[in-house]
Amino acid sequence: MELNYLTAISPVDGRYARKTAALAGYFSEFALMKYRLYVEIEYFIALCGLPLGKNLIPETVNADELRMIWRDFSMEDAMKIKEYEKTTNHDIKALEYFLKDKFDRAGMGMTKEFIHFGLTSQDINNTALPLSIRDAMSNIYTPMLYDIRENLASLAAEWKDIPMLAHTHGQPASPTRAGKEIEVFIARLDEQIKYFAQIPFSAKFGGATGNMNAHYAAYPEIDWHSFADNFVNDILGLKRSWPTTQIDHYDNLAALFDNIKRINVILIDLCRDFWTYISMDYFRQKVKKGEIGSSAMPHKVNPIDFENAEGNLGVANALLTFMAEKLPVSRLQRDLTDSTVTRNTGVAFAHTIIAFSSVLKGLNKIVLNEAKMRQDLEENWLVVAEAIQTILRREGYGKPYEALLNLTRKEDKVAREAIEEFIDNLDVSPQVKQELKSVTPFNYTGK
Repeated sequence: MELNYLTAISPVDGRYARKTAALAGYFSEFALMKYRLYVEIEYFIALCGLPLGKNLIPETVNADELRMIWRDFSMEDAMKIKEYEKTTNHDIKALEYFLKDKFDRAGMGMTKEFIHFGLTSQDINNTALPLSIRDAMSNIYTPMLYDIRENLASLAAEWKDIPMLAHTHGQPASPTRAGKEIEVFIARLDEQIKYFAQIPFSAKFGGATGNMNAHYAAYPEIDWHSFADNFVNDILGLKRSWPTTQIDHYDNLAALFDNIKRINVILIDLCRDFWTYISMDYFRQKVKKGEIGSSAMPHKVNPIDFENAEGNLGVANALLTFMAEKLPVSRLQRDLTDSTVTRNTGVAFAHTIIAFSSVLKGLNKIVLNEAKMRQDLEENWLVVAEAIQTILRREGYGKPYEALLNLTRKEDKVAREAIEEFIDNLDVSPQVKQELKSVTPFNYTGK
């Protein structure tokens, strides 16, 4: 069966392919090959700056021409690597043979044995992966997250003066403002976003077991660890992990995944709140012509965007949780479990991005139903009881909380008239009575 968005097993490459297409440039097999080539070629160019003898003469190497190998990397090139892999059954060795063939064709065959010189596969994988994640974060994830934040900021500003009945434990509670409740989510996101700057994109680069053994065996006079630090930190723009085993510790990658998880949890909370406000008729959704909410009930406009986002955020977090807990654990100097797990990094990002798209779509549909909010406030005058008993406490009135219990726990709704009658019967000054009567569900919203 031909693979397309209808035959793909994963919805990431099927139903949601349009939403995730941009991630292919960072997390596909093709992208992984390209990032690996980038590392291999930059490493070779860096080696040319060392005194490695007659077999590697810098004057015979055209760095710009070499960089065109990864810059112009094509699907045809990728298929050649896969052909090599059929024989090698090893993806990095296949990439090495592909590069050596390119060197032969470019007349640089005498230098080709310095391709992948002294390295092990993870020196390439553990640099290519953080590079791809860094670029995906910078170019896709972060801009979308800021779009969500700015959409929320716009709603918060628009609704900043709109009073709204709050609900604690699902029951009417002290009024708040619609804009302030949106600001809560903005503040939570901002608090987590700042941690991204504290998490480095780490890379392992140190040979078969992390000690640069082969490098020092061939050229013991060269400070290879210093070379590796410069290559990873300054040329690739990552942070070299050292000392290491054959693979990176993945601790910083786990921290990144945990940070993304926390942001996803905040957005799950947001989706559930918005879903509930829609069900309460506090929020309504703009209707798009032609869209159908239910196959049986024509009247329905379902909050599907927030439901879709919640589901995909949950799937993303399941993957991120597993990867954050699994990747830092490896038997002795290396086992292969990290290899297959890291290949799912793009899947976790994909479900996150699908969710981001749905959150943005949902936010753009939201319309505030101020009339319903005012109606609920009007029908719940009992919420000013907190203000009344607190002012009475200030005045030294005896047992004000208890005085309000009988009034506020009646089966019937407490109307404005009942509150005013209660105030009229209080043994307080006329000025305090006037102060108490000035408190309404519409202005009792704090600061």
